[in-house]
Amino acid sequence: MSGLIGRKIGMTSIFDENGKNIPCTVIEAGPCVITQVRTNEVDGYRALQLGFDDKTEKHTVKAEEGHFKKAGTVAKKKVVEFKYFEEEHKLGEVLTVDLFAEGEFVDVQGVSKGKGFQGVVKRHGFGGVGQATHGQHNRLRAPGSVGASSYPSRVFKGMRMAGRMGSDNVTIQNLKVLKVVADKNLLVVKGCVPGHKNSYVIIQK
Repeated sequence: MSGLIGRKIGMTSIFDENGKNIPCTVIEAGPCVITQVRTNEVDGYRALQLGFDDKTEKHTVKAEEGHFKKAGTVAKKKVVEFKYFEEEHKLGEVLTVDLFAEGEFVDVQGVSKGKGFQGVVKRHGFGGVGQATHGQHNRLRAPGSVGASSYPSRVFKGMRMAGRMGSDNVTIQNLKVLKVVADKNLLVVKGCVPGHKNSYVIIQK
């Protein structure tokens, strides 16, 4: 689907025409440069490669430099391919937030906040086992039994246990575009999107 790469600025809230307070997220969407055009003849599929956020020359390798030079732009930090763009676009063309309109719905993809190593209560919503009395003092947030001893004498794959949580690719679907601020490349969408402040997100129609 057609879309843009953006950066999550943060959350705020706005009032609608009925005076209702709506939580929303502000995203800096673009401008994105078309850094490569994929075609059926050469690549076997149609897509546009977009680049966002300038990279310093110091942190750019020669291969990257040559790739972006073909598009007539400097190296970019974030590069993403988008399939099924509705219109034809050329190499080096700049796409802005004007791609979106107020009132339409978008999907936003990002990497969720990392939570580190967490127990089963936080990670999987376990209620905890045992009582808080009768001398027991350290089993309130424990997972309980993870498998029988005599049979099958092992723990099944996929058993919900403590472990690393977060830092997953998450897509939030059907977020309404509340406002488009073209002169500042800002997109205001209803609700929350995954990721921390200043993290990259992918906005798709």
